[in-house]
Amino acid sequence: MEFRLLGPFEARHDGQAVEVGSRRQERCILAVLLLDVGRLVSTDRLIDLLWNGRPPESLRSAVHTYIGRLRASLTPYGVRILTRGDGYLVEAEGHHVDVAEFTQLTALAGATTDPGERVRLLDRALALWRGPLLADTADDELRERLHGPIEELRLTGIESRAQAQLALGRHSVVVGDLTPLVSRFPTREQLVATLMTALYRASRQADALLLYRTTRQRLVDDLGVEPGPKLREVHQRILLDDRRLDRPGRPAYEVRVRDETLPWNVGGHPALEFCNTFAGWGQEPPLPGSEWLRGYRTLAVWGGYVGLLDDVEVTRLVELARRDAATAQAVLDEVRALRTRLYACLTDPADRRAFDAVARSAEAAAKTLVFARDVDGVGRWRPAGTAGLRSPLYAVAWSAAELLADPRRLTIRVCPDPRCGWLFLDETGLRRWCSLAACGPSVPTVPCQPAQTGNGSRSGFGTSAKWAPGW
Repeated sequence: MEFRLLGPFEARHDGQAVEVGSRRQERCILAVLLLDVGRLVSTDRLIDLLWNGRPPESLRSAVHTYIGRLRASLTPYGVRILTRGDGYLVEAEGHHVDVAEFTQLTALAGATTDPGERVRLLDRALALWRGPLLADTADDELRERLHGPIEELRLTGIESRAQAQLALGRHSVVVGDLTPLVSRFPTREQLVATLMTALYRASRQADALLLYRTTRQRLVDDLGVEPGPKLREVHQRILLDDRRLDRPGRPAYEVRVRDETLPWNVGGHPALEFCNTFAGWGQEPPLPGSEWLRGYRTLAVWGGYVGLLDDVEVTRLVELARRDAATAQAVLDEVRALRTRLYACLTDPADRRAFDAVARSAEAAAKTLVFARDVDGVGRWRPAGTAGLRSPLYAVAWSAAELLADPRRLTIRVCPDPRCGWLFLDETGLRRWCSLAACGPSVPTVPCQPAQTGNGSRSGFGTSAKWAPGW
Protein backbone atom coordinates (compact mmCIF):
# COMPACT_ATOMS: atom_id res chain seq x y z
CA MET A 1 0.00 0.00 0.00
CA GLU A 2 1.32 3.46 -0.89
CA PHE A 3 0.30 6.59 1.00
CA ARG A 4 1.02 10.05 -0.35
CA LEU A 5 0.82 12.84 2.20
CA LEU A 6 2.99 15.46 0.48
CA GLY A 7 0.21 17.30 -1.31
CA PRO A 8 -3.40 16.08 -1.48
CA PHE A 9 -3.96 12.87 0.48
CA GLU A 10 -3.76 9.77 -1.73
CA ALA A 11 -3.83 6.04 -1.03
CA ARG A 12 -2.87 3.53 -3.72
CA HIS A 13 -2.70 -0.23 -3.97
CA ASP A 14 -0.73 -1.75 -6.86
CA GLY A 15 -0.86 1.65 -8.55
CA GLN A 16 -4.63 2.01 -8.31
CA ALA A 17 -6.30 4.74 -6.22
CA VAL A 18 -8.12 3.54 -3.10
CA GLU A 19 -10.89 5.53 -1.42
CA VAL A 20 -9.99 5.92 2.25
CA GLY A 21 -12.06 7.88 4.72
CA SER A 22 -15.22 9.65 3.64
CA ARG A 23 -14.67 12.38 6.22
CA ARG A 24 -11.78 14.78 6.68
CA GLN A 25 -11.29 13.70 10.31
CA GLU A 26 -10.81 10.08 9.25
CA ARG A 27 -8.09 11.00 6.76
CA CYS A 28 -6.44 13.23 9.37
CA ILE A 29 -6.40 10.42 11.93
CA LEU A 30 -4.87 8.06 9.37
CA ALA A 31 -2.29 10.69 8.38
CA VAL A 32 -1.24 11.17 12.02
CA LEU A 33 -0.78 7.41 12.40
CA LEU A 34 1.17 7.21 9.11
CA LEU A 35 3.51 10.04 10.11
CA ASP A 36 4.45 7.83 13.07
CA VAL A 37 4.03 4.53 11.24
CA GLY A 38 4.98 1.57 13.41
CA ARG A 39 4.79 3.67 16.59
CA LEU A 40 1.96 4.07 19.09
CA VAL A 41 -0.07 7.30 18.95
CA SER A 42 -2.21 7.95 22.02
CA THR A 43 -5.90 8.78 21.78
CA ASP A 44 -5.24 12.01 23.67
CA ARG A 45 -2.73 13.11 20.99
CA LEU A 46 -5.21 12.33 18.22
CA ILE A 47 -7.89 14.36 19.99
CA ASP A 48 -5.54 17.27 20.68
CA LEU A 49 -4.36 17.43 17.05
CA LEU A 50 -7.72 17.04 15.36
CA TRP A 51 -9.83 19.29 17.56
CA ASN A 52 -7.13 21.59 18.97
CA GLY A 53 -8.69 22.01 22.38
CA ARG A 54 -12.26 22.22 21.04
CA PRO A 55 -13.36 18.56 21.06
CA PRO A 56 -16.99 17.56 20.57
CA GLU A 57 -18.89 15.55 23.12
CA SER A 58 -18.18 11.83 23.26
CA LEU A 59 -14.88 12.50 21.49
CA ARG A 60 -13.30 9.17 22.43
CA SER A 61 -16.20 7.26 20.95
CA ALA A 62 -15.87 9.46 17.84
CA VAL A 63 -12.20 8.49 17.48
CA HIS A 64 -13.12 4.84 17.98
CA THR A 65 -15.78 5.12 15.26
CA TYR A 66 -13.34 6.72 12.83
CA ILE A 67 -10.75 4.02 13.50
CA GLY A 68 -13.37 1.34 12.86
CA ARG A 69 -14.26 2.85 9.49
CA LEU A 70 -10.58 3.10 8.53
CA ARG A 71 -10.02 -0.54 9.45
CA ALA A 72 -12.96 -1.60 7.32
CA SER A 73 -11.63 0.23 4.27
CA LEU A 74 -7.94 -0.70 4.70
CA THR A 75 -8.00 -4.30 5.94
CA PRO A 76 -8.70 -5.74 2.44
CA TYR A 77 -5.40 -4.17 1.32
CA GLY A 78 -3.33 -5.63 4.15
CA VAL A 79 -3.13 -2.46 6.26
CA ARG A 80 -3.63 -3.22 9.96
CA ILE A 81 -4.47 -0.56 12.54
CA LEU A 82 -3.78 -2.06 15.95
CA THR A 83 -5.06 -0.99 19.36
CA ARG A 84 -2.39 -0.84 22.06
CA GLY A 85 -3.50 0.40 25.49
CA ASP A 86 -4.97 3.85 25.06
CA GLY A 87 -3.76 4.40 21.51
CA TYR A 88 -3.35 3.06 17.98
CA LEU A 89 -0.60 2.25 15.51
CA VAL A 90 -0.32 1.31 11.84
CA GLU A 91 1.93 -1.66 11.18
CA ALA A 92 4.87 -0.57 9.04
CA GLU A 93 5.55 -3.80 7.15
CA GLY A 94 5.01 -3.68 3.41
CA HIS A 95 3.70 -0.12 3.22
CA HIS A 96 5.25 3.01 1.75
CA VAL A 97 4.77 6.56 3.08
CA ASP A 98 6.19 9.39 0.96
CA VAL A 99 7.07 11.58 3.96
CA ALA A 100 9.33 8.84 5.38
CA GLU A 101 11.02 8.35 2.01
CA PHE A 102 11.45 12.10 1.57
CA THR A 103 13.11 12.43 4.98
CA GLN A 104 15.38 9.44 4.37
CA LEU A 105 16.54 10.65 0.95
CA THR A 106 17.35 14.15 2.19
CA ALA A 107 19.35 12.66 5.07
CA LEU A 108 21.33 10.46 2.66
CA ALA A 109 21.97 13.45 0.41
CA GLY A 110 23.28 15.47 3.34
CA ALA A 111 25.70 12.67 4.24
CA THR A 112 27.36 12.31 0.81
CA THR A 113 30.30 14.44 -0.35
CA ASP A 114 29.77 13.60 -4.02
CA PRO A 115 27.78 16.38 -5.76
CA GLY A 116 26.50 14.07 -8.50
CA GLU A 117 25.11 11.59 -5.98
CA ARG A 118 23.64 14.44 -3.91
CA VAL A 119 21.78 15.78 -6.94
CA ARG A 120 20.47 12.30 -7.75
CA LEU A 121 19.17 11.72 -4.22
CA LEU A 122 17.61 15.16 -3.90
CA ASP A 123 15.98 14.87 -7.31
CA ARG A 124 14.27 11.72 -6.07
CA ALA A 125 13.24 13.38 -2.81
CA LEU A 126 11.90 16.59 -4.35
CA ALA A 127 9.99 14.63 -7.00
CA LEU A 128 7.82 13.30 -4.16
CA TRP A 129 6.66 16.82 -3.31
CA ARG A 130 3.21 17.51 -4.80
CA GLY A 131 2.37 20.37 -2.46
CA PRO A 132 2.07 21.18 1.26
CA LEU A 133 1.51 18.31 3.68
CA LEU A 134 -2.12 17.09 3.41
CA ALA A 135 -2.98 20.02 1.15
CA ASP A 136 -6.66 19.06 0.85
CA THR A 137 -7.15 17.73 4.37
CA ALA A 138 -5.31 19.79 7.00
CA ASP A 139 -5.42 23.54 7.62
CA ASP A 140 -2.23 25.53 8.15
CA GLU A 141 -2.41 25.25 11.94
CA LEU A 142 -2.79 21.46 11.90
CA ARG A 143 -0.12 21.14 9.21
CA GLU A 144 2.36 23.03 11.36
CA ARG A 145 1.56 20.92 14.41
CA LEU A 146 1.77 17.65 12.48
CA HIS A 147 5.09 18.13 10.72
CA GLY A 148 6.25 21.73 10.87
CA PRO A 149 9.86 21.16 9.71
CA ILE A 150 8.88 19.42 6.46
CA GLU A 151 8.66 22.67 4.44
CA GLU A 152 11.99 23.83 5.85
CA LEU A 153 13.49 20.47 4.94
CA ARG A 154 12.27 20.91 1.37
CA LEU A 155 13.80 24.38 1.05
CA THR A 156 17.07 23.18 2.55
CA GLY A 157 17.06 20.31 0.05
CA ILE A 158 16.55 22.74 -2.83
CA GLU A 159 19.45 24.86 -1.61
CA SER A 160 21.68 21.82 -1.22
CA ARG A 161 20.79 20.54 -4.68
CA ALA A 162 21.55 23.95 -6.21
CA GLN A 163 24.96 24.04 -4.54
CA ALA A 164 25.70 20.55 -5.84
CA GLN A 165 24.59 21.62 -9.32
CA LEU A 166 27.03 24.53 -9.11
CA ALA A 167 29.80 22.10 -8.16
CA LEU A 168 28.99 20.18 -11.35
CA GLY A 169 29.14 23.32 -13.50
CA ARG A 170 25.38 23.54 -14.11
CA HIS A 171 24.95 27.23 -13.26
CA SER A 172 22.31 27.77 -15.98
CA VAL A 173 20.13 25.09 -14.39
CA VAL A 174 20.53 26.75 -10.99
CA VAL A 175 19.48 30.13 -12.38
CA GLY A 176 16.31 28.61 -13.81
CA ASP A 177 15.49 26.67 -10.63
CA LEU A 178 16.13 29.39 -8.06
CA THR A 179 14.87 32.58 -9.75
CA PRO A 180 11.15 31.88 -9.04
CA LEU A 181 11.95 30.59 -5.53
CA VAL A 182 13.88 33.72 -4.58
CA SER A 183 10.84 35.75 -5.61
CA ARG A 184 8.76 33.71 -3.14
CA PHE A 185 11.40 33.74 -0.37
CA PRO A 186 13.24 37.03 -0.91
CA THR A 187 14.86 37.13 2.54
CA ARG A 188 16.18 33.56 2.50
CA GLU A 189 19.85 34.46 2.27
CA GLN A 190 21.25 31.06 1.30
CA LEU A 191 18.94 30.91 -1.70
CA VAL A 192 19.96 34.42 -2.70
CA ALA A 193 23.69 33.72 -2.28
CA THR A 194 23.50 30.59 -4.41
CA LEU A 195 21.52 32.36 -7.14
CA MET A 196 23.99 35.28 -7.12
CA THR A 197 26.85 32.83 -7.59
CA ALA A 198 25.05 31.12 -10.47
CA LEU A 199 24.31 34.46 -12.14
CA TYR A 200 27.94 35.49 -11.82
CA ARG A 201 29.14 32.25 -13.37
CA ALA A 202 26.64 32.74 -16.19
CA SER A 203 28.35 36.09 -16.99
CA ARG A 204 25.45 38.03 -15.47
CA GLN A 205 27.44 39.99 -12.92
CA ALA A 206 25.14 43.03 -13.11
CA ASP A 207 22.07 40.88 -12.39
CA ALA A 208 23.84 39.31 -9.41
CA LEU A 209 24.71 42.74 -7.96
CA LEU A 210 21.18 44.01 -8.55
CA LEU A 211 19.77 40.97 -6.74
CA TYR A 212 22.02 41.71 -3.76
CA ARG A 213 20.89 45.34 -3.67
CA THR A 214 17.22 44.32 -3.79
CA THR A 215 17.67 41.67 -1.10
CA ARG A 216 19.58 44.01 1.20
CA GLN A 217 16.86 46.67 0.89
CA ARG A 218 14.18 44.06 1.67
CA LEU A 219 16.06 42.84 4.75
CA VAL A 220 16.54 46.36 6.04
CA ASP A 221 12.95 47.49 5.35
CA ASP A 222 11.13 44.35 6.51
CA LEU A 223 13.38 43.00 9.26
CA GLY A 224 15.68 45.87 10.21
CA VAL A 225 18.84 43.82 9.66
CA GLU A 226 21.77 43.88 7.26
CA PRO A 227 22.65 40.81 5.14
CA GLY A 228 24.58 38.07 6.93
CA PRO A 229 28.29 37.33 6.46
CA LYS A 230 27.79 34.66 3.79
CA LEU A 231 25.74 36.91 1.53
CA ARG A 232 28.12 39.84 2.09
CA GLU A 233 31.08 37.63 1.19
CA VAL A 234 29.51 36.55 -2.11
CA HIS A 235 28.73 40.18 -2.90
CA GLN A 236 32.29 41.27 -2.16
CA ARG A 237 33.79 38.51 -4.29
CA ILE A 238 31.58 39.47 -7.23
CA LEU A 239 32.74 43.07 -6.90
CA LEU A 240 36.37 41.93 -6.88
CA ASP A 241 35.82 39.46 -9.73
CA ASP A 242 37.30 36.80 -7.44
CA ARG A 243 38.15 33.66 -9.49
CA ARG A 244 37.39 31.46 -6.48
CA LEU A 245 33.72 32.38 -6.85
CA ASP A 246 33.76 31.11 -10.41
CA ARG A 247 34.32 27.57 -9.13
CA PRO A 248 33.06 27.57 -5.52
CA GLY A 249 34.17 24.61 -3.48
CA ARG A 250 35.74 22.95 -6.54
CA PRO A 251 39.33 22.04 -7.36
CA ALA A 252 41.45 24.33 -9.45
CA TYR A 253 41.95 21.69 -12.14
CA GLU A 254 39.38 19.35 -13.61
CA VAL A 255 38.00 18.28 -16.98
CA ARG A 256 34.53 17.47 -18.31
CA VAL A 257 34.14 14.45 -20.60
CA ARG A 258 30.72 13.20 -21.72
CA ASP A 259 29.18 15.33 -18.97
CA GLU A 260 31.34 13.60 -16.35
CA THR A 261 33.67 15.50 -14.00
CA LEU A 262 37.11 13.86 -13.99
CA PRO A 263 40.53 14.75 -12.54
CA TRP A 264 43.07 16.09 -14.97
CA ASN A 265 45.78 13.73 -16.18
CA VAL A 266 48.68 14.95 -14.02
CA GLY A 267 50.47 11.92 -12.57
CA GLY A 268 52.09 10.73 -15.79
CA HIS A 269 50.67 7.19 -15.84
CA PRO A 270 47.10 5.77 -15.93
CA ALA A 271 47.69 3.74 -12.76
CA LEU A 272 48.67 6.93 -10.93
CA GLU A 273 45.68 8.81 -12.32
CA PHE A 274 43.53 5.99 -10.98
CA CYS A 275 44.71 6.85 -7.47
CA ASN A 276 44.75 10.62 -7.84
CA THR A 277 41.72 12.58 -6.74
CA PHE A 278 40.28 16.03 -6.32
CA ALA A 279 37.56 15.22 -3.81
CA GLY A 280 39.82 14.68 -0.79
CA TRP A 281 41.08 18.27 -0.62
CA GLY A 282 40.13 20.09 2.54
CA GLN A 283 38.52 16.98 4.03
CA GLU A 284 39.81 14.18 6.19
CA PRO A 285 38.87 10.92 4.42
CA PRO A 286 41.34 8.03 4.36
CA LEU A 287 43.49 8.38 1.30
CA PRO A 288 43.05 7.89 -1.56
CA GLY A 289 39.39 8.89 -1.12
CA SER A 290 38.72 9.37 -4.82
CA GLU A 291 35.10 10.41 -4.53
CA TRP A 292 35.27 11.45 -8.18
CA LEU A 293 34.67 7.75 -8.95
CA ARG A 294 30.93 8.25 -8.45
CA GLY A 295 29.48 5.50 -10.60
CA TYR A 296 30.20 2.96 -13.29
CA ARG A 297 29.55 5.46 -16.07
CA THR A 298 32.22 7.75 -14.61
CA LEU A 299 34.61 4.79 -14.50
CA ALA A 300 34.02 3.92 -18.17
CA VAL A 301 34.40 7.53 -19.33
CA TRP A 302 37.58 7.90 -17.27
CA GLY A 303 38.98 4.71 -18.84
CA GLY A 304 38.57 6.29 -22.27
CA TYR A 305 39.97 9.63 -21.09
CA VAL A 306 43.27 8.13 -19.91
CA GLY A 307 43.55 5.79 -22.92
CA LEU A 308 42.78 2.44 -21.31
CA LEU A 309 39.62 2.00 -23.43
CA ASP A 310 38.69 3.25 -26.87
CA ASP A 311 35.69 5.44 -27.52
CA VAL A 312 33.60 2.66 -29.05
CA GLU A 313 34.18 0.48 -25.98
CA VAL A 314 33.22 3.33 -23.64
CA THR A 315 29.90 3.78 -25.46
CA ARG A 316 29.24 0.03 -25.31
CA LEU A 317 30.03 -0.15 -21.58
CA VAL A 318 27.79 2.80 -20.74
CA GLU A 319 24.88 1.06 -22.44
CA LEU A 320 25.68 -2.29 -20.79
CA ALA A 321 25.78 -0.61 -17.38
CA ARG A 322 22.42 1.02 -18.01
CA ARG A 323 20.87 -2.39 -18.76
CA ASP A 324 22.60 -4.28 -15.94
CA ALA A 325 22.99 -1.84 -13.07
CA ALA A 326 23.54 -4.54 -10.43
CA THR A 327 26.56 -6.05 -12.20
CA ALA A 328 27.94 -2.59 -12.95
CA GLN A 329 27.75 -1.71 -9.25
CA ALA A 330 29.49 -4.95 -8.26
CA VAL A 331 32.32 -4.23 -10.71
CA LEU A 332 32.60 -0.68 -9.40
CA ASP A 333 32.99 -2.01 -5.85
CA GLU A 334 35.85 -4.25 -7.04
CA VAL A 335 37.46 -1.31 -8.80
CA ARG A 336 37.33 0.82 -5.66
CA ALA A 337 38.90 -2.00 -3.64
CA LEU A 338 41.68 -2.33 -6.23
CA ARG A 339 42.26 1.42 -6.11
CA THR A 340 42.74 1.32 -2.33
CA ARG A 341 45.22 -1.58 -2.57
CA LEU A 342 47.11 0.02 -5.44
CA TYR A 343 47.48 3.29 -3.56
CA ALA A 344 48.81 1.41 -0.54
CA CYS A 345 51.18 -0.57 -2.75
CA LEU A 346 52.54 2.52 -4.48
CA THR A 347 53.02 4.58 -1.32
CA ASP A 348 54.34 1.79 0.91
CA PRO A 349 56.34 -0.90 -0.93
CA ALA A 350 56.67 -2.82 2.34
CA ASP A 351 52.95 -3.60 2.18
CA ARG A 352 53.24 -7.03 0.57
CA ARG A 353 49.57 -7.85 1.11
CA ALA A 354 48.57 -4.87 -1.01
CA PHE A 355 51.13 -5.86 -3.67
CA ASP A 356 49.85 -9.44 -3.75
CA ALA A 357 46.24 -8.25 -4.06
CA VAL A 358 47.14 -6.07 -7.04
CA ALA A 359 49.10 -8.97 -8.51
CA ARG A 360 46.10 -11.29 -8.34
CA SER A 361 43.96 -8.69 -10.11
CA ALA A 362 46.63 -8.30 -12.79
CA GLU A 363 46.83 -12.07 -13.28
CA ALA A 364 43.07 -12.22 -13.81
CA ALA A 365 43.31 -9.32 -16.24
CA ALA A 366 46.14 -10.95 -18.21
CA LYS A 367 43.90 -13.89 -19.13
CA THR A 368 41.55 -11.53 -20.99
CA LEU A 369 44.07 -9.39 -22.86
CA VAL A 370 44.50 -9.15 -26.61
CA PHE A 371 47.22 -7.24 -28.44
CA ALA A 372 45.78 -5.03 -31.16
CA ARG A 373 46.71 -2.03 -33.25
CA ASP A 374 45.16 1.19 -31.95
CA VAL A 375 43.85 4.08 -34.06
CA ASP A 376 47.19 5.87 -33.71
CA GLY A 377 49.00 2.85 -35.16
CA VAL A 378 50.54 1.78 -31.84
CA GLY A 379 49.93 -1.74 -30.54
CA ARG A 380 48.39 -2.03 -27.09
CA TRP A 381 47.30 -4.73 -24.66
CA ARG A 382 43.59 -4.32 -23.92
CA PRO A 383 40.82 -6.54 -22.51
CA ALA A 384 38.89 -8.48 -25.13
CA GLY A 385 35.28 -7.49 -25.80
CA THR A 386 34.14 -10.64 -24.00
CA ALA A 387 35.27 -9.07 -20.71
CA GLY A 388 32.02 -7.09 -20.68
CA LEU A 389 31.50 -4.75 -17.75
CA ARG A 390 34.77 -5.92 -16.17
CA SER A 391 36.82 -4.33 -18.98
CA PRO A 392 37.73 -1.17 -16.99
CA LEU A 393 38.73 -3.32 -13.99
CA TYR A 394 41.03 -5.48 -16.12
CA ALA A 395 42.41 -2.49 -17.98
CA VAL A 396 43.41 -0.62 -14.84
CA ALA A 397 44.76 -3.79 -13.18
CA TRP A 398 47.01 -4.39 -16.18
CA SER A 399 48.09 -0.74 -16.16
CA ALA A 400 49.02 -1.16 -12.48
CA ALA A 401 51.08 -4.25 -13.35
CA GLU A 402 52.93 -2.35 -16.07
CA LEU A 403 53.79 0.43 -13.62
CA LEU A 404 55.03 -1.97 -10.95
CA ALA A 405 57.31 -3.56 -13.55
CA ASP A 406 58.58 -0.18 -14.76
CA PRO A 407 61.85 1.22 -13.29
CA ARG A 408 60.11 4.61 -13.20
CA ARG A 409 58.23 3.37 -10.16
CA LEU A 410 61.39 4.33 -8.25
CA THR A 411 60.66 8.00 -8.96
CA ILE A 412 57.09 8.07 -7.62
CA ARG A 413 56.49 11.06 -5.37
CA VAL A 414 53.56 11.78 -3.05
CA CYS A 415 52.17 15.23 -2.38
CA PRO A 416 52.89 15.91 1.30
CA ASP A 417 49.58 17.68 1.91
CA PRO A 418 47.20 15.17 3.56
CA ARG A 419 44.26 16.90 1.83
CA CYS A 420 45.67 15.87 -1.55
CA GLY A 421 47.91 12.79 -1.66
CA TRP A 422 48.41 13.00 -5.44
CA LEU A 423 51.00 10.64 -6.92
CA PHE A 424 53.56 11.73 -9.53
CA LEU A 425 56.32 9.92 -11.40
CA ASP A 426 58.84 12.55 -10.31
CA GLU A 427 59.11 15.86 -8.49
CA THR A 428 58.50 17.99 -11.59
CA GLY A 429 54.83 17.08 -11.76
CA LEU A 430 54.31 17.72 -8.08
CA ARG A 431 55.96 21.12 -8.26
CA ARG A 432 54.05 22.04 -11.40
CA TRP A 433 50.56 21.17 -10.15
CA CYS A 434 50.41 21.08 -6.37
CA SER A 435 52.72 24.04 -5.80
CA LEU A 436 50.78 26.27 -8.21
CA ALA A 437 47.21 25.98 -6.98
CA ALA A 438 46.07 22.45 -6.39
CA CYS A 439 46.64 21.89 -2.68
CA GLY A 440 46.75 25.39 -1.29
CA PRO A 441 49.49 27.74 -0.14
CA SER A 442 50.99 25.33 2.39
CA VAL A 443 52.36 22.88 -0.14
CA PRO A 444 55.24 24.88 -1.69
CA THR A 445 56.91 25.17 1.72
CA VAL A 446 56.90 21.39 2.29
CA PRO A 447 59.66 19.27 0.73
CA CYS A 448 58.55 16.82 -1.96
CA GLN A 449 58.12 13.36 -0.48
CA PRO A 450 59.20 10.23 -2.35
CA ALA A 451 57.34 7.02 -1.72
CA GLN A 452 58.63 4.99 1.24
CA THR A 453 60.67 1.86 0.69
CA GLY A 454 60.42 -1.24 2.76
CA ASN A 455 63.55 -0.44 4.80
CA GLY A 456 62.52 3.13 5.52
CA SER A 457 64.83 4.73 2.94
CA ARG A 458 63.64 7.38 0.50
CA SER A 459 64.96 5.95 -2.74
CA GLY A 460 61.70 4.38 -3.98
CA PHE A 461 60.56 0.77 -4.29
CA GLY A 462 62.92 -1.89 -3.10
CA THR A 463 61.18 -4.91 -4.65
CA SER A 464 61.23 -5.66 -8.34
CA ALA A 465 58.31 -7.21 -10.19
CA LYS A 466 58.23 -9.04 -13.48
CA TRP A 467 55.08 -9.22 -15.51
CA ALA A 468 54.22 -11.00 -18.73
CA PRO A 469 50.95 -11.27 -20.60
CA GLY A 470 49.17 -14.59 -20.84
CA TRP A 471 49.49 -15.84 -17.28
